[in-house]
Amino acid sequence: MAITKGIKALCAEAEEIIETLSTEDAIARHGDADTIFVDIRDIRELWRDGAVPGAVHAPRGMLEFWVDPESPYHREIFASGKSFVLFCAGGMRSALAARTIHEMGLEKVSHIAGGYGAWKQMGGPVEPKEQPAPKPKD
Repeated sequence: MAITKGIKALCAEAEEIIETLSTEDAIARHGDADTIFVDIRDIRELWRDGAVPGAVHAPRGMLEFWVDPESPYHREIFASGKSFVLFCAGGMRSALAARTIHEMGLEKVSHIAGGYGAWKQMGGPVEPKEQPAPKPKD
């Protein structure tokens, strides 16, 4: 069975609904006390490529569960009333994720065009994210 809508169309539709920040605008907002940066990349991407200082890591597969106050996985930070700036590696996953959590009721949500890759390329602050040491076996 052929799909009827591809990922490019889904992302374009998402960007019609949610705010897409340029990399320059996102870098300018970094450090704003009323803005929370949310990194939705897989943890292995953070270990490999680094992270935005101060960003909350909310893996894409858990994001909706962390946002929903009725979920057993809810994280209070998503009930803070602050603005959320989502990003992934290249901007596609974050566009879809931002649309989804906007549809869940978070009003102040946006994403970064070009994602973490564009952030690094434009000289946005980054820091290493070290992989934790394996736990010793009993």
